[in-house]
Amino acid sequence: MAESRQRESSHTANQSKQSQEQQADERMRETLLKADTFTNAPKVSRKTSTKEEREVIAKQQEEEHKEAEKLAKTATKGAIGRWWTRVQSGPNKVTFTMAVVALGVVYGDIGTSPLYTMQTFLNGQGGIQNADREAILGVLSLVFWSITLITTVKYVLIAMRIDNKGEGGIFALYSLIRKYGGWLAIPAMLGGAAFLADSVLTPAVSISSAVEGLKTIPVFEPMFRENANLTMIITAIIILLLFSVQSRGTESIGRVFGSIVMVWFGFLAVVGVFNLSNDWSVFAALNPVYGIRFLFSPHNAAGIALMGTVFLSTTGAEALYSDMGHVGRGNIYFTWPFIKIALVFNYFGQGAWMLRNQHNSALEDVESLNPFFQMMSPGVRYLAVALSVTAGIIASQALITGAFTMVAEATGLNWMPHLQVRYPARTRGQLYIPVVNGVLCVSTLAVLFLFRDSEHISAAYGLALTITMITTTVLLAVYMWYNRHKVGAIVFSIVFLSIQFMFFIASMAKFLHGGWFTMLLTLMILTIMVTWNDGTKIERSQRRHMKRKDFLPALEKLHGDFRIPYFADNIVYLTSDSEMKRLDTDIFFSIFADHPKRARAWWAVSVQTTDEPCTREYSVENFGTDYLFRVKIKLGFKVSQSIPAYIHQIMHDLEHTGELPQQKSQYPKLDADPGVGTIKYVLIHKALMPESTISERGALSLQMKYAIRHAAGSPVKWFGLAPYNPLIEVQPLFLSTRRPPRLKREANNLRQVESNEDVLALTKSSAKSAKATKQSAAQASETKPARNQKSAASGSQQRQANQRKNQ
Repeated sequence: MAESRQRESSHTANQSKQSQEQQADERMRETLLKADTFTNAPKVSRKTSTKEEREVIAKQQEEEHKEAEKLAKTATKGAIGRWWTRVQSGPNKVTFTMAVVALGVVYGDIGTSPLYTMQTFLNGQGGIQNADREAILGVLSLVFWSITLITTVKYVLIAMRIDNKGEGGIFALYSLIRKYGGWLAIPAMLGGAAFLADSVLTPAVSISSAVEGLKTIPVFEPMFRENANLTMIITAIIILLLFSVQSRGTESIGRVFGSIVMVWFGFLAVVGVFNLSNDWSVFAALNPVYGIRFLFSPHNAAGIALMGTVFLSTTGAEALYSDMGHVGRGNIYFTWPFIKIALVFNYFGQGAWMLRNQHNSALEDVESLNPFFQMMSPGVRYLAVALSVTAGIIASQALITGAFTMVAEATGLNWMPHLQVRYPARTRGQLYIPVVNGVLCVSTLAVLFLFRDSEHISAAYGLALTITMITTTVLLAVYMWYNRHKVGAIVFSIVFLSIQFMFFIASMAKFLHGGWFTMLLTLMILTIMVTWNDGTKIERSQRRHMKRKDFLPALEKLHGDFRIPYFADNIVYLTSDSEMKRLDTDIFFSIFADHPKRARAWWAVSVQTTDEPCTREYSVENFGTDYLFRVKIKLGFKVSQSIPAYIHQIMHDLEHTGELPQQKSQYPKLDADPGVGTIKYVLIHKALMPESTISERGALSLQMKYAIRHAAGSPVKWFGLAPYNPLIEVQPLFLSTRRPPRLKREANNLRQVESNEDVLALTKSSAKSAKATKQSAAQASETKPARNQKSAASGSQQRQANQRKNQ
């Protein structure tokens, strides 16, 4: 009976203990589940796209369906209808919306050229009183044929047909032809650096020259006369506002600007035609003989420097080519005739006004006479100034968007660090780079405060752009040469290099007056490109990869070695290697360096950005194991790189399929996911070893590359890992190393050791000699039988002693 009660009591105690343990487990699970309410850690949705993306895709599909129906109806309306259908189905597609965007994004720079080209011409000739009919017809002829040959023929008709998947610009062109020779990187880098340098000056000169038009309005004239810095202050405010709205994307900006540009170019044409109504004879300047004759005439006060003035009328042509990927080639083809006609009417209208007012004594004392504003009545100037300021902003926008595109392409060529890129619109060409935007803004303001007004800024303006045009011509000629147009390549090179070298020589006259600043910027940007390219080549030459048979045995042994504690349940390495069947040696040595990083699972993850806006895909290679996973994540260019959230999804997916053993978390953690064990993210950087056998240039390139990477920002932010305390490891760059000579032991220590050894040897020798002498004396005093017996005993003892000694 007592035993029964004892068993019942023991059973009750066990049940109570189990109940307490269950309650403790439930409280622990509740704590784990509640962790999400405290951290709000990001998680992936069950849907593969957002509501906004589905709405946009549905709207786009509906528009495409309507467009297809419209084209089907058009195709039945004869030859013109079939031609239009072919155009709308190819790369030259034209849409009204993007044509408006093209006006706002592409033509801003070339649209502001009439503001200062003829003003610079009059200053070079010594005033309007020195500009006779020969001079005016000569400069108009040079301007017309420069726009026709450089902008229309070279860029619109030739360069824009050579695109890289719809993208234009010097870097996209280089990507097409770099297989023809390594030397082609030199003109590509030089031209790209010059274009980016010129992007700094364009906002300053375009906006300041437009704001200075306020001085021509009688109401504002006293205000500007009293405050000499007022123009600079207004220009700085406009520049700050312009760069602050870049994050919204060029598509939304282009739509607003596009309608204004239509008004602006219409205004240019109307004002020009109004002044032409009294003298249409200026169209005699369409004959190129007038331009050539005046250029080499002794009557030309500016000499060859006149071509530097003429070149101002073509600025914006390179931006037109670079921005092709933003708006499409067909939309530029569609809008360019309207732009060209408006520009010609305005330039020739200014020429007609100068012919009428050559002998106007009231204009002789006007400082920095500008025909663009002077040919209008005072009442019209209000509208002209308002539109010109807006046009200056648009001109700046064209170069800013072109700079974004150029930097993104340079990054793809590994000529610049991988910067954070945002895509505000659904078109990949519409991009925004925060770091570049900030650098451009600060640099533009620095140029404004350094040169203070448009007259001094224009001295530096255009010089670098001539270098870009020359290098673009070289690359275009190489493309034509290797694509069965050798005769065309020769003719193209001779014609356009002759014209553009003339522009360059003329622009060099500006070097000491401000051109040095543009060249300095060009050299700085070029240095970044060259050093980054060299550093990348050195790093890639040392990169090694391991096959499955090389790395799997060691990882399998470490995974099962229970003597080593877990470094983390999961170790995730971010790598740029996209190959799925191999492992980077950097990851392998990171796992085994110092104390081995044992884990339940190792992950090597690469992230690839696709050309589609909303791609969300991944693929996995597990090498036949349940502890090593090679993951490639494909994200659309508009998808944020929330890598931690996607890693958790992939782990849960693999647990569900049984490829990854379950990892239930026992304690709360930052990511608030109890279904997955702890995760440690690791990024690996390289460092140069002091003993490396490398040239001084190579070492300098690597040091500069690492300094630029540090200044550009850590990749931790790009992948969204900053809140998760990732581990950043530095591994040596395994270049061939010099073998340093062996160390030599100090002489005094060496003599002491040698002396000790001699004393020890002498002591041993004396002991042996004394022992032998003693044995000889003892043997001589004994009798022969005794000696025999003693000798036998002594021999036996000696043998035993020898045996013990040997043992």
